[in-house]
Amino acid sequence: MKAIEFTEPGKLRIVETREPEPPGPGEALLRVHTVGICGTDYSGYLGKMAFFSYPRIPGHELGVEVAAVGAGVTNVRPGDRCAVEPYINCQRCYSCRRGHTNCCESNQTLGVHCDGGLRPFFTVPARKLHVSRKLASEQLALVETLAIGCHAVNRAAPQPGETVLVLGAGPIGLSVIEFARLSGARVVVLDLNEQRLAFVREKLQVPTTIVAGPEALEQLRALTDGQLADVVIDATGHHESMSRCFEFATFAGRVVYVGITAKDLVFPHAPIVHRRELTILASRNALPPDFTRIIALIEEGRIDTRPWLSHRAEFAAVPAVFPTWLQPQTGVIKAVVNIPAA
Repeated sequence: MKAIEFTEPGKLRIVETREPEPPGPGEALLRVHTVGICGTDYSGYLGKMAFFSYPRIPGHELGVEVAAVGAGVTNVRPGDRCAVEPYINCQRCYSCRRGHTNCCESNQTLGVHCDGGLRPFFTVPARKLHVSRKLASEQLALVETLAIGCHAVNRAAPQPGETVLVLGAGPIGLSVIEFARLSGARVVVLDLNEQRLAFVREKLQVPTTIVAGPEALEQLRALTDGQLADVVIDATGHHESMSRCFEFATFAGRVVYVGITAKDLVFPHAPIVHRRELTILASRNALPPDFTRIIALIEEGRIDTRPWLSHRAEFAAVPAVFPTWLQPQTGVIKAVVNIPAA
């Protein structure tokens, strides 16, 4: 069986790997149809992902079909199409026992800490599968991306009438925007890339955007009658943005980090963070109810996945095309890899 492997930073190849064993108790054997490519995969390829190790089969945004199930599995059956919750938690640690399965102390995220889904078949705990009778495999592969934004917005808990500033309009930022809109808050999006901001305005129907630069703070002041943002969600993963994002937050505001950086953050505590009594929140992965909610929202038509899917590739083309998706001029919003039947 063939798989895509990040052998080392900057090196991607198709390799031969073993066929999976039949599923054991509580497990499901998956036939992978579609794999979404996200910022984690790009960072892993470049050697910039904090939790990555090599060699690694990437792929954690998955649209799959259940091929077989092991003993005791009742939540799915062969033939079911599913999204995959890729955070394999231990179920025993203090975090898991309190329901914080997204930050299990021994978490193994597929495609990051352990091998993922850029291969035709592999096995996961069946409890990590979320069934849809309606969604196509490409839609199912988007569920995990959307779940990251859903959880980040849940952490911030924006209220109708508040202003949410989303920093970064890449895929994670777009997922944040979807759920910030659903909260009833006013959404403002800031990014360096005018092409991405145009996508936000035209496809996501968020009219208020700001181009990052020296005038950005004053533009936000003008938009909010001087109040700034009640919630700032930084989806850039860039340490400079993550160090400076506090200046956009109002007094008693909330700042949520959903992007990840391996670098240290340095920020002024007394004049901004302390004086404004800001709340700083991290957002990691997502929770099972997020997946359930997102599948229902897509099925109901409240989230339109069509604008997201900008680039597609077949499995065999990935080594050639993957590096091009890193180039801004390609205009990638979300690239997906389709794995044909053998």
